[in-house]
Amino acid sequence: MTETSSASRLAGHSDARLLRDIATAIVRLDDHGNLDSFRLPYPAEAQRALNALVLECLRKDASPPTSLPDLLRWCRSRPVSSWPLELPEDIFSAQDWLIDPQSAKPTQFCHELAVKGRVDSSSAQYDQLVITEALRLCRVDGSPESYAAFRRLLVDRPVLTEAEWFDVTTDLYLDPVRELIDEIYEPVPDAYERDGKYATCGRCLTLLLPLVDGGWWCERDQCRHQGSPPPGQELDSHSAGELRQLRRPLRQFVTGPGRAETQLEQSLRHLGLVVEMWPGYDAYDLRVTFPDGHVWAIDVKDWAHPGLLGRAAQPVPREPSYDEACWVVPRFRVAVRKDYLDVYARERPPGAGGLRLLTDVQLREAAMARLRGERGPHARIAPDRSANLTERQEGHA
Repeated sequence: MTETSSASRLAGHSDARLLRDIATAIVRLDDHGNLDSFRLPYPAEAQRALNALVLECLRKDASPPTSLPDLLRWCRSRPVSSWPLELPEDIFSAQDWLIDPQSAKPTQFCHELAVKGRVDSSSAQYDQLVITEALRLCRVDGSPESYAAFRRLLVDRPVLTEAEWFDVTTDLYLDPVRELIDEIYEPVPDAYERDGKYATCGRCLTLLLPLVDGGWWCERDQCRHQGSPPPGQELDSHSAGELRQLRRPLRQFVTGPGRAETQLEQSLRHLGLVVEMWPGYDAYDLRVTFPDGHVWAIDVKDWAHPGLLGRAAQPVPREPSYDEACWVVPRFRVAVRKDYLDVYARERPPGAGGLRLLTDVQLREAAMARLRGERGPHARIAPDRSANLTERQEGHA
């Protein structure tokens, strides 16, 4: 398989592009209010996506959605694998929904498809723009500690009360990125309030969404996989003052993986390893040093869809230097979707150099094996050399 054909299984497929356009329309509709309450006239982007889907259904002699509200009902009641579309085989499954049936909010998969599923160079990704700008500002200031403080802020404090906002905006470590912080935190919508109170998730710290049955819904897939989200901090709307939260792309693509990063950091430190977070101004996530000086470079990812993650695979930057490198995903992703690692590997382009994807549990087991003195495959995280050679040969076929 050539690199072009691997990377374009989604991008070059007309029905897959249509699905991406529908996901983009849903995300932008949600950005402007509740998906159940928008009014005519429909946004032009959403109307275009609906028209294209109707035309495609008619071509395939299938019943199309009759309106935009009907399309949203489709997205909430049917996984995309059941839609009358010709999608690449073995990429989408019955677990891939665009709208969560319980909360009527766009799923993490929907956000990934809308944001990360684009390959055109003009589709700037908000989370990457923010991180790039933070890096630039901290480099200009010569303050790597300021960048580390900024990343910790995004991971540990996705929600800020008015008093906490004052503390953050007067923190000297965050001074180089103060104007950026003003941009990335936004007022919390009223939909998160119930009886004058807000609640954060006790696991991932983001705000919980109140449900009509009296329960709560967490936007993080991992929390829902673990069961009903445990309410964490309860915030009274009057005493908390103006409540702010990180914008959704940052909560999803920075806060979520960041929680996994810090949990992995703690797990590896408990083994007695030296762990540096976001070394070299965030060249990668964790730099792990063994007692004999051997170094691992690790990037943590937490994507709902393994095919989209595979398409995004690329070699870990070579500096700061290391001996082996890999990507890591939380184990629950593989527990939910058994073929997760296989789909990732299949969609990974040859240009990624055979970059391995391990679960956090597999990584810890490999670290323990190496600490025991093992030097075989179970104690390594680098790509298998024979598999890497095969990929390079296929890339030149």
